[in-house]
Amino acid sequence: MLSDDAASDGEAIEVDLVIIGAGPTGLFATYYAGFRGLRVALVDSLPELGGQITAMYPEKAILDVAGFPDVKGRDLVDGLVAQALTAEPVQLLGRTAVGLTADQESGVRLTLDDGTIVAAATLIISAGIGKFSPRPLPAAGDWIGRGVEFFVPSFAPYADKDVLIVGGGDSAFDWAHHLEPIARSVTLVHRRDAFRAHERTVEQVRNSSVRIVTKAEVSALVDADGATAGPLARADLTVDGVQESVPVQAVVAALGFVADLGPLQQWGLETHRRHLVVDSAMRTNLPRVFAAGDITDYDGKVRLIAVGFGEAATAVNNAAVVIDPSAHVFPGHSSEGS
Repeated sequence: MLSDDAASDGEAIEVDLVIIGAGPTGLFATYYAGFRGLRVALVDSLPELGGQITAMYPEKAILDVAGFPDVKGRDLVDGLVAQALTAEPVQLLGRTAVGLTADQESGVRLTLDDGTIVAAATLIISAGIGKFSPRPLPAAGDWIGRGVEFFVPSFAPYADKDVLIVGGGDSAFDWAHHLEPIARSVTLVHRRDAFRAHERTVEQVRNSSVRIVTKAEVSALVDADGATAGPLARADLTVDGVQESVPVQAVVAALGFVADLGPLQQWGLETHRRHLVVDSAMRTNLPRVFAAGDITDYDGKVRLIAVGFGEAATAVNNAAVVIDPSAHVFPGHSSEGS
């Protein structure tokens, strides 16, 4: 296996397939490329494999992956990484793809931000939603990293604390559900009565000890003296126009995030609402360039990890035929002997 140290600044790497995005879809595509005997390079701007799950939701229970009634994000990623590494990919982590040329005759040439060049016969883009940054909590001020966090990579720091979660989406309710048995208390604050989260999770939280406060906003976060110099101690809320305070030692601002496709938007790829348009073979409008996972868009698209796995296999199998026109799109089942 070649690690991300295998390519130094300006070095050219030649592979059959380069994959942008080392989340679940990209990891499965890497495994499948190895299954088809392809030499593969894997690029991601994050410093470790796993994509958004590793960065944002390692402790989150994932309920919609076939064969796993309930699997933690961390455990799912561990299995996907072990599977992907059987392909012995060149790992180019902590690097961003900044330039692309794609030609039907000569293949693709990918430039990374450190000057590395990847020359490949084909490219699969599985970059999820691209680079992401959390939406800010206006009241957070200087508390970010001192009591206010945007993600929950570990539950342990919240043990026996009064936790305030701000938001009404899946992340807010997932974290409320998981932190409820660990924290001293959990309060979930949302500015509306309606929630975007899955109904099942909302019901679980409603039936727990979590206090749900709607038509509410966080107006201030302060320490025990009403200042910001000491440890976080209190949150001041505006609830339907009425002021109230709750004890708080930790805040999770689960207000969603802003996605940015970054340099991909300058490569001439056809997009629709910040997603890449693909056909049934996962082909983009550029020659030899495929896409799979949450970044793709087509009629009837469903953005689930399970769907991304199928799209990864579809993209790799169709890329294999581009690499070797004598190959077949369907290679047979992985359970069959050689």
